[in-house]
Amino acid sequence: MALFTRVLKRLIVGSPVRSEQAGHSLLAKRLALPIFASDALSSVAYATQEILLVLTVGGTAYLYLTPWVAGAVVVLMTVVVASYRQLVRAYPTGGGDYEVATKNIGKPAGVVVASALLVDYVMTVAVSVSSGVDNIISAAPSLHHWRVWMALAFVAVLAAVNLRGLREAGLAFAAPTYLFASGVFIMIGTGLLRMILGDAPVAESARYHVEAHAGYGNLGFLALMFFTLRAFSSGCTALTGVEAIANGVPAFKPPKARNAQLTLVAMGAIALSMFIGLTALALISKVHITDPTGNSCQLVGVPDCQHTPQRTVIAQVAGAVFGGPHSAGFFYVQATTALILVLAANTAFNGFPLLGSILARDKNLPTQLKTRGDRLAYSNGIVMLAIVACVLIAIYKADVTRLIQLYIIGVFTSFTLGQSGMVRHWNRALRVERDAAERRRMQRSRMINAFGATLAGVVLVIVIITKFTKGAYLVLIAMPILYLVMRGIHKHYERVADELVSDEMGLMLPSRNHVVVLVSKAHKPTMRALAYARATRPDTLTALTVNVDDEETRALLAEWERRDLPVKLTVLESPYREITKPIVAYIKQLRADRPRELVSVFIPEYVMGRWWEQLLHNQSALRLKGRLLFQPGVMVTSVPWQLESSKAAKKHLVGVAPPDPDKPQSPQRV
Repeated sequence: MALFTRVLKRLIVGSPVRSEQAGHSLLAKRLALPIFASDALSSVAYATQEILLVLTVGGTAYLYLTPWVAGAVVVLMTVVVASYRQLVRAYPTGGGDYEVATKNIGKPAGVVVASALLVDYVMTVAVSVSSGVDNIISAAPSLHHWRVWMALAFVAVLAAVNLRGLREAGLAFAAPTYLFASGVFIMIGTGLLRMILGDAPVAESARYHVEAHAGYGNLGFLALMFFTLRAFSSGCTALTGVEAIANGVPAFKPPKARNAQLTLVAMGAIALSMFIGLTALALISKVHITDPTGNSCQLVGVPDCQHTPQRTVIAQVAGAVFGGPHSAGFFYVQATTALILVLAANTAFNGFPLLGSILARDKNLPTQLKTRGDRLAYSNGIVMLAIVACVLIAIYKADVTRLIQLYIIGVFTSFTLGQSGMVRHWNRALRVERDAAERRRMQRSRMINAFGATLAGVVLVIVIITKFTKGAYLVLIAMPILYLVMRGIHKHYERVADELVSDEMGLMLPSRNHVVVLVSKAHKPTMRALAYARATRPDTLTALTVNVDDEETRALLAEWERRDLPVKLTVLESPYREITKPIVAYIKQLRADRPRELVSVFIPEYVMGRWWEQLLHNQSALRLKGRLLFQPGVMVTSVPWQLESSKAAKKHLVGVAPPDPDKPQSPQRV
């Protein structure tokens, strides 16, 4: 079993990488773009769709608002990208909004940002993978019933690829990202050219009508404003993943900050161009979208609507531009869209472990999250993210429309606090800076960050109000819980550190050491434990056994006398046949009689090579250790005895056969 586990791990993860090779895993810009920007680039595949989904709730009467809503999203993304350029330059260590908020606003604000980002990374995986599955189903509707299992399988594959290391993930994901961007730009160019030539593309849903939901037929001014803001908040999903580059600056090749800034600008330019082009084509081709995860019965006139899932917006646009759902262009766009949406979750698989390691370094999360695995990746963070995302996908059945309601709040919470922290950073820097040119640059950066913080704060309020009843309240519950958990973990680590501070200048030896060796039988493990105990030269040495069977105890005493051992065997009576309780009581009394002296307990244990053998031995020893470790002033020592099966296990572990104790060994040169 152990051998099978090791072989499987090597197949998934690969061979271990030495720590000094960490520098070789740093990323050039061409690889950093698909790794850190895949989420932001892929979000254009569903951002336009989310705007149209809200606006078509009122029928087609409100689709004229689409350009205005999309324009507001473009302005917001431009401001956010510009703001993050300033952040990357000022804080190139990779903490992003968390580090900025912690250093400039305070630790509580930093933990709020961290809780928001952790939620957002989990949502990135769930939404991206589910949206990718939607696009696969748009090309192959027969797979509709396998939606959840496909999503779970994709998360497992992504986790496995990322466990192999950052650079390997970049090489695997670079081509799909560039193929997707190329396909979308070709589609946009072809569609616009057809429109200019008088042959505008027409979507498959253009001939169908959309009935307005009850109450949305004729909205008043305030209701229309709220309706428009809800569409805007849904369209803001286009901004997801923008913060990933700021969080991943340490993964870039030098000059890290400069390369990260250039990658950030490239990401913003590509994402905005695709978003604008796709939104324009959706309007030109008259796409009508209602529910891409269910049936098409909200569209008036669809035959057999109960069994006809509606295609996504990008699928309808591709079909309209390239000549239908059976054209090569359609399948290319759908294949690359599905692939990039699934791989967009990789942004979270890089950001979440990095952020987790920083939080663990600051004692806000368990220290296991800052440990690198065999391939220099933060393996524990990757596994944790995969598990939580899978649970979320299973609960929401990989439904993008439901999952998207939980999205965005974490993003704009971190945006708002991060940019506010940057304003305080520039204020502090301006107090000491005397160079006129540098002061002008700082003042310009402060203005950009102040505008970004204000705009992000306004959007955060809009998102909370418009999405609250749609499920966003769950995020508003999850974030405070995460905040309290992280603050509790931090206080625990601080309390433990205070307890462990040594106030002694040297080593203080105990006045006396009393050793107790636990005995079950007079066999080889017991003899070894007695020998090791005597080698420590204790002040007193006691061999201790518990009488749970009179016949076995008498046999043990007889064997003890026959061997003429130099240690007296003490027998504890146990009328209720308990082993642990009498021994613990004996040790407690020994400590009570000698409160300033040390008590050492030696426990013989078997070492076995097969997992099922562990179930057959050492259970009493485990229970005893579990109880004795809580006793102050008591040292517990396990004395191992290796059984034959352990030799085979050792051979598999070290890759060589164990030495034969009966065969003379050649001398080793030192």
